[in-house]
Amino acid sequence: MAGHPLDRREFLRRAALAAPWVAGVACAPLTRRPRAAHELAADLVIIGGGLGGCAAALAAARNGRRVLMTEETDWIGGQLTQQAVPPDENRWIETIGGTRSYRALRDGIRAHYYRRPTLLQRARENPRLNPGNGWVSRLCCEPRAALAVLHEMLAPYLATGQVRLLLRHCAIAADIEHDRVRAVLVRHMDDGTTTTLVAPYFADATELGDLLPLTRTEYVTGAESRAQTGEPHAKEEPQPDNVQGFTMCFAMDYLAGEDHAIERPHEYAAWRDVVLTAANGAPYRLVSFEDADSQRIGFDPAARKGFWTYRRIIDRDLFAPGASASDITIVNWAQNDYSFGSLIDVAPDVAARHVERARQLSLSLLYWLQTEAPRPDGGAGWSGLRLRPDVVGTRDGLAMHPYIRESRRIQAEFTVLEQHVTTEARLREAGRSSRDVTAAAFRDSVGIGHYSMDLHLTTRGDRGRYGDTLPFQIPLGALIPQRVENLLPAAKNLGVTHLTNGCYRLHPVEWNVGEAVGSLAAFCLARQRPPRAVRATAALLQDFQAQLTRDGVPLGWPSPLPA
Repeated sequence: MAGHPLDRREFLRRAALAAPWVAGVACAPLTRRPRAAHELAADLVIIGGGLGGCAAALAAARNGRRVLMTEETDWIGGQLTQQAVPPDENRWIETIGGTRSYRALRDGIRAHYYRRPTLLQRARENPRLNPGNGWVSRLCCEPRAALAVLHEMLAPYLATGQVRLLLRHCAIAADIEHDRVRAVLVRHMDDGTTTTLVAPYFADATELGDLLPLTRTEYVTGAESRAQTGEPHAKEEPQPDNVQGFTMCFAMDYLAGEDHAIERPHEYAAWRDVVLTAANGAPYRLVSFEDADSQRIGFDPAARKGFWTYRRIIDRDLFAPGASASDITIVNWAQNDYSFGSLIDVAPDVAARHVERARQLSLSLLYWLQTEAPRPDGGAGWSGLRLRPDVVGTRDGLAMHPYIRESRRIQAEFTVLEQHVTTEARLREAGRSSRDVTAAAFRDSVGIGHYSMDLHLTTRGDRGRYGDTLPFQIPLGALIPQRVENLLPAAKNLGVTHLTNGCYRLHPVEWNVGEAVGSLAAFCLARQRPPRAVRATAALLQDFQAQLTRDGVPLGWPSPLPA
């Protein structure tokens, strides 16, 4: 499908307007190869250096292919690093719940801490060390620790030039011909120079699926209707603007007796007065602990309780006295989830305004915690709460990039539906006891995952878990666009719905998706066959799945599952 040619001057003008987190939205695809300062070629070009992008690069390189990977920020690692989100994982992740390379990432993070001379011996002897002892994850760690390990994993390939990493580059245009992507034009975020990236295969590992509109790949956004998917919890009518909120996370510690209160945010009064409605109809202020869940959990940094330990990434008790003046925790709570606008398919200035308002919301929450939050002793605020810019690698202490929960999603050969994964739907279909029921079995499985179908507050006010899920598979059909031949989704942009995105969007699943895509590109190049032929041809599919198995990618869950 061809686009409309752009005058070079108009192309550059539009590219200059594109914000980092909405790269390419303002730029129409080009039908001829755009000029650039220079051209680079590889076997696989990966746009986006998040977890899926890193996994894709490692898998392709492991199979002998040359890779170019771009990243818009200073850090690779996506939600685990630049977005400052400790890993959300399944309860079997330590043994059978992820790929061998994902477990290597986790092992590397633990080894990073084992090498710290201040780590206490009892912590060093714990094979399942959780550096923060946070209860959201079995491995709550600092973003920089994960970043260091990702670079260690890529280092052998970076050293030889087999993988080349272009930091602070965003995609701004694509050269497309019929059903193939021929090249992607990327721009350096600082000096504006452009580079054309050429390859037989491209992977979109961006946080919002930025390559999909650039390449005219058909995609879906927001909530589908029941008529479209047949999902019991789908909407009566499509709501393409109804997406999960995003969050500007931040890191903080607590120094009792000190005053680290920030300057009052200029939108503080507005955010302090925002009132939402709980599922039971009760009103509550967003910047507060008034909702029922928050009241139950509580918050007390002095006593180190409640939300303080939820996403804690450093537990000072694991280190020698004086090594850490305080615990360090990440604030990624319902109180700073921004659900007041989408970053998808909106003008760059609109997206930038939403990001700035989300930043103001997070800063307002911090200021409220420092000055007004009710304390157990009857006082107000903990002025000793301190932003930690060094932890997240920014000047202001907020994460480098918004934590994105929902992306554009390809219109795929196969779409994973609620009916394939939830316990309720599978029981209804199977008519068996809960002990016997499993998620749908996919003959073209390329990996596994598990998480609740968890949707945070959306732009239309929806919230909640729409059903417990069963351990599920990742079908190859969800990684293949209906039309485009050589573009593959390597993040949250695979063939899922608004609902099933809620369980396919987490760290180990995104890694598995990227790993499968990198392996698929390498396999297709070796066999000289396109991805859809691999899925359609039994012998090719069997060979590809055998390659994944050899590389440590489980294709199914054992039965019975370990307790």
